[in-house]
This record gives sequence, structure tokens and C-alpha cells, in this order.
Amino acid sequence: MTDDLPEMRASDADRERVAEVLREAVAEGRLNMEEFQERLDSVYAARTQGELAPLVRDLPQATTAATPAEPARAGRGWAERFGGSATSRGAVAVMGGFVRKGPWTAPRRFTCFAFWGGGEIDLREAYFEDREVEIRCFAIMGGVNVIVPDEAEVDVRGIGVMGGFDHSAAGRGEPGAPRVAVSGFAFWGGVGVERRRAERRERKRLEGGHGHGHDRRRDDRDD
Repeated sequence: MTDDLPEMRASDADRERVAEVLREAVAEGRLNMEEFQERLDSVYAARTQGELAPLVRDLPQATTAATPAEPARAGRGWAERFGGSATSRGAVAVMGGFVRKGPWTAPRRFTCFAFWGGGEIDLREAYFEDREVEIRCFAIMGGVNVIVPDEAEVDVRGIGVMGGFDHSAAGRGEPGAPRVAVSGFAFWGGVGVERRRAERRERKRLEGGHGHGHDRRRDDRDD
């Protein structure tokens, strides 16, 4: 993000990088929750770079918040997707939402909170700070959906009170794939966990075998 072109349209990635700076600031005590929510609302309403810049001008901006992750490339092995600095370590949705998807770098522990809001954490194209990662979800009258790679080992150990955690995706994975633990607490809310193929692989499968029904894995069906 730059002040040189204030009228340039902001992308979803630009808004998300600014939102991450705000999340780090509230975690460090630089912003209170009221200031955080006001600025976060302004982030997602912003249309240009010039509207985003003042929202973080008085805050330190980590390199990882301004540097996009390396795009995933077809044919990369799992070993090459482990290591590096996390793009984001948490997310907050208060009467709003958040999304983490694409080629981001997931930390060893990612903590998210949804209150009257919702979020999506998609790990299919992600890099991983370590082979084992924990996604901690706290949903209070809200919901979080966690999408894990089809090959991953998944351990779901969250607790629901008048809410629930989806354990259907739990199970062993392929050798060398990441291990994803989903934990936390849901109260009048829910945390969904599902396995899906990477979008790129799924498109290739549909284009190459459309109509033949060769792959009948339950996890690939949208219903």
C-alpha cells in the first residue's frame, strides 16, 4: 500500500493486509476494541488506497503484513510448503466477517474469534510455518468454517455448548502432508471443518474426467 497513488482502487488483498495490521495493534494494546472495530469497519468499506492509508498511519506495520505470500505452484511437494514466517496469526469478526485463503502462510497456532459474525479459513493453497498447525476457533453466536487439504491429517477437539464442532473431517492423512488440529469453543454458534481438494486440482479433474464418474470420493461432493 502506498500514498503515491491515493486514487488507485484497493483490492481485497490490500484491505486484508490493513486489517491484519489492526489486529496486531489490538493484540499489542495499541488500540482498544472500540477503536479497532471502527477502523475495521472503515477498512472493509474503503474503495481506494487513499482511504486505507490513514487507518494505519499511526501504527507499526510488520513486513509480513505488507508482503504477499509466494504463489503456490503446481507440482510443489508438501516439504516445500513448510517453513517461513506466518502471514497472519489471528482474526476477529464482530458483527462482520473475515477470510483467510489463497497462498497465505499459516502459523503454528492461529486464533480466531467470531461474535455475531463469521469467518472462513481455507488451507488448501496455504503454506505452513510448521508441519503441525493448530486452528483455535471461538464462536459466540457466530460461525467459523475451516477448509483443510484433502490429504491432511485432521484432529478436531473443540467443545460446543448449545453449539457444535463438526468432527466429520477428522482422520488420518497422507504421508508428508500437514497435520491440522482444530480446537476451541462454540456457544450458540458453530465451527465447521471440511476436507476439499485444492481448487486447481478440482478444476483439472472436472475438465479431464467430466461425466465419467471416475472419482467418487465422498469429500469431493458438494452435497
